[in-house]
Amino acid sequence: MEKKKVAIPLVCHGHSRPVVDLFYSPVTPDGYFLISASKDTNPMLRNGETGDWIGTFQGHKGAVWSCCLDRNALRAASASADFSAKVWDALTGDELHSFEHKHIVRACAFSEDTHLLLTGGMEKILRVYDMNRPDAAPRELDKSPGSVRTAAWLHSDQTILSSCTDMGGVRLWDVRTGKIVQTLETKASVTSAEVSQDGRFITTADGSSVKFWDANHFGLVKSYDMPCNVESASLEPKSGSKFVAGGEDLWVHVFDFFTGEEIACNKGHHGPVHCVRFAPCGESYASGSEDGTIRIWQLSPANADDNEVANANGKTTAGVNEVTTKIEGFHIPKEGQTEG
Repeated sequence: MEKKKVAIPLVCHGHSRPVVDLFYSPVTPDGYFLISASKDTNPMLRNGETGDWIGTFQGHKGAVWSCCLDRNALRAASASADFSAKVWDALTGDELHSFEHKHIVRACAFSEDTHLLLTGGMEKILRVYDMNRPDAAPRELDKSPGSVRTAAWLHSDQTILSSCTDMGGVRLWDVRTGKIVQTLETKASVTSAEVSQDGRFITTADGSSVKFWDANHFGLVKSYDMPCNVESASLEPKSGSKFVAGGEDLWVHVFDFFTGEEIACNKGHHGPVHCVRFAPCGESYASGSEDGTIRIWQLSPANADDNEVANANGKTTAGVNEVTTKIEGFHIPKEGQTEG
């Protein structure tokens, strides 16, 4: 009976163009947060639990392809088609730094210790900026073999992983030497690469399959063919027993990590799903779509009190003011919008 239970997501409106990236902060003393990147140029910050809009970061002049928060959710970063990566104060919405590039920036990531910002994009160069010396020239790693699509840190900031838009594989870089030390081979371009919360696995989506790699020895642990072309995948962070994937069929699929069996299929988006990510507690996951919405789904709707999750309109019925008190004075868009 549980499989037939219809999941009713929290629907987060606000973006006027496709949502192309999502990032959850770790759990902080103020809860956890969700930042979204969109082609509408305006990254948005939300309460990660309720989906409530907190604020919009204004300043980019082109599509925003990637976004992230530091581990304390005090700063945000965004990578844009306007040839810049920006760092923001996540409490006030103020722009702290703008790092100019010579081409579209597709990826950005804060280091675990929060002191460094990694960027990559169409220039085929991975750059590392020192947040303690933002005016200093960035460190550049050896040239990437292709245009950078995704980038992330692992091994306590000793290793960087990246994937390319125009070729398969995930490259692992030694931060100390700036050189590629390993390549995880895939047939097609990797459009999503996620390091698990415990640092054990790297989850990749390469269109036709979702793969799980040992993050320490780099062996392939699992590989599952997908029912459709998928753009993004995320591993449940607590038990690691489930994963979600989304792509061109408009649905968000939930699978068993150990068997690859599809457990649930959530329908609701009206366009391809570009990104999926689990919340840090593992109880819910978010999806972002071509339709401009973010949907937050409970992992086990059959076991949850529906009134606590959402009503039929996808509106929150509990906890709406929990985290918004953290951010007072966040910039409200000048047009008088209340939803960003």
